Amino acid sequence: MTLLRTQLGSTLRGHRLRQRRTLRDVSGVARVSLGYLSEVERGQKEASSELLASICDALDLELADLLAEVSSVLRGADGDLRPLPPTAAGARPAADPAAEAADAPAAEPALALVGAGQPEPARAALRRGQAVSLAA
Repeated sequence: MTLLRTQLGSTLRGHRLRQRRTLRDVSGVARVSLGYLSEVERGQKEASSELLASICDALDLELADLLAEVSSVLRGADGDLRPLPPTAAGARPAADPAAEAADAPAAEPALALVGAGQPEPARAALRRGQAVSLAA
């Protein structure tokens, strides 16, 4: 599993190298120490949103574009989210994940828009400002 900080750093480094710029140049413009920028690029440090914005400004790159690029890499070539490795004790990967996925019912989203696809009584309660129970 690729860590977010690793992919962010790799993507930032790729942009810097394609621009043929040095760490010293970008760190000076971004107002971050050369060593810290190097650690961010190597995925050794978690960069704050402010620091990422500053580095992106120095690279003339939109932060949203950086995040979209990183997201697409993390999703994989087929556009699907990469599965997380099993974490439960004794869990093991399926012998044929494609066949198992075809037999499994569609998973509910982990987070949904409130009111989207809700029965009319729930939507009406939302419009009136009443609390609606959300079941996981």
